[in-house]
This record gives sequence, structure tokens and C-alpha cells, in this order.
Amino acid sequence: MRVSVVIPCYNEEKVIRSTFEKLYEVLNEYCKEKGYEYELIFVNDGSKDATLNILKGLEEKYDVVRYVSFSRNFGKEAGMYAGLKYSSGDAVVIIDADLQHPPELIPKLIESFKEGYDQVIARRNRKGDSKFKSSLSKLYYKIVNNMIDVKLTDGSGDFRILSRKAVDAVLSLPENNRFSKGIFSWIGFNEKTIDYDNQLRAEGESKWTLKSLIQYGFDGILSFNNKPLRIIIYIGFIIMLLSLVYVIWTFVRILIHGIDVPGYFTLITAILIIGGLQLVALGIIGEYIGRIYYEVKKRPHFIVEDTNIIKEDKNIKTEEKN
Repeated sequence: MRVSVVIPCYNEEKVIRSTFEKLYEVLNEYCKEKGYEYELIFVNDGSKDATLNILKGLEEKYDVVRYVSFSRNFGKEAGMYAGLKYSSGDAVVIIDADLQHPPELIPKLIESFKEGYDQVIARRNRKGDSKFKSSLSKLYYKIVNNMIDVKLTDGSGDFRILSRKAVDAVLSLPENNRFSKGIFSWIGFNEKTIDYDNQLRAEGESKWTLKSLIQYGFDGILSFNNKPLRIIIYIGFIIMLLSLVYVIWTFVRILIHGIDVPGYFTLITAILIIGGLQLVALGIIGEYIGRIYYEVKKRPHFIVEDTNIIKEDKNIKTEEKN
């Protein structure tokens, strides 16, 4: 059996050596014992530091190191997609480069995969997170799971092992606006979950800012359903019914008490509420149209500037070192 480990990385010069050493230590011992082959596929997502140079240095010394380097930063989703596309293993592990995903768990993932599971998911607990962050995360998943067509689990991220069948299913989905958490859930197949303790980042700073997390949250909501558009219709009907009730109530008052002087408060409230609703509706519609705009362009998910992996006859094969 052959195992591919995909490691997307962006500006990880401070930790990439430690990540490789830990992965090499764990996999070299385990795979030798089991008689498995393995490869480490580092996807350099347009890093501006020395990440690529370090990877090239490792590639010269270790024949299990593969790298794919993008021409610019295309994002983690593109990095994972590229890693899956360039992988050659019967099973493929996706793991972060910052050691927040413990490499020691990989043998356990592989053993569960050997039991016949197509997806074995590593789910982290919230140990060490602040109460505010944990509560916000739980609230997000509760909202999202009530709005989208797939099931997302709090703590289940990209750290998992996929069978070749599952990898091929993921690669068969060509959309540019990718939300891998949803895609992994959408493809289905039999799966198993393994829990592990939350890990702190080894070195460097997280690339996830508040802005990127909010954007990621919106991607999750918009990528797998059209419910936001439907909600606008429901809100429109509700406002129309309330407006009709208000018109009838006002008409009855006029018949009973006569015409009052129009109230400024009522007028400005109606304008602000309806105007705000229209702007929100246009924003949601515009977001969907923007996604359609990017999809119809059919641009590639990434552009490779440098790699030590070659393609042959549409199938990606690894160039073995002498």
C-alpha cells in the first residue's frame, strides 16, 4: 500500500523543518514496520519567505519529499486540491504544516482506513480555547447546519485520511468556489471519527484573521444551498403581510377617528426597514451572481511554477530520485 500525505503551506519557514522531521519520524518507523510506501507532498502556496528553498533542500536529501509550488498565493483550498491531484497513494492524508494537527495520529488514521473506511476524520476538541471562541464556534455550526444541505461537525476540519475512491470523488467536483469541509461531507462514503486534544501552533503566526474567518463562514453558508435566497422571499412575504395589516388598521382608524397628521417616525421607520432589507437582498443576490461569474470563467484552480512531480498521459506520477 502507498500513503500520500498532503501538506499545504504558506510562509511556514519557521516550522516547516520541524513539521517534516516529525512526519518523517512517525511515517518512516510506521511504514517500514507495515511494509508501506509513502510520500510527503508539500504544496507551497506562493510563500514569500524561505519555505520553498527549505523544501528544495529537503527534497535533495530525502526521496520521500515532493513539492508543488504555486506562481502566487491561491489559498488553502487550492493547495489541498493540488495536493490531492498530485497524490499517487491508495490513501491520502491531509494535514496542516503548523503541527496543530498531530502527526502521531496518522498511524491511527491509516489503521482505521484499513478497516474499510473511505474517510477517517480527526476531530479536535476545544480544550485550551476561550469560552467566547468556543461559544462562537458552536453558534456558527448550529446556524450553518440549519441552513446548508450537508452536515458539518464542530472540530472536524481538513485533517483526515481519504481512500483513493474518495479522492477521485473530490477531484470530480470542479467548482472554483471550494469549501472542502462541505465537499468532504457531500461526497458521503462510510466514515469514522477519531478525537484528539486541541494543539497549539508550534511556531509562527496563524494566517487566519478575523476577516478571513468571517469570509470562510460565508463561504460555508453560500457554497452548498440557495436557502439565503429563499429566506429573502419569506421575509418579503412577511413584510408584505405586515404592511397589508398596517394598511387595513390605518384605514379603519381613519374611518373611526378621521385623518391624523402623518407621523415622521412611522414614515422613516418604514423607509429604513424596507431599504435595509432591499440592500441585504441585493447583497446576497450579488454574492451568488459573483460566484456564477467566477465559475463560468473556468479558470484553473492554481498555476504551478515549480515542482519535482511530473505528469504522464494525464495521470500524475511521481518522479523517483536515483
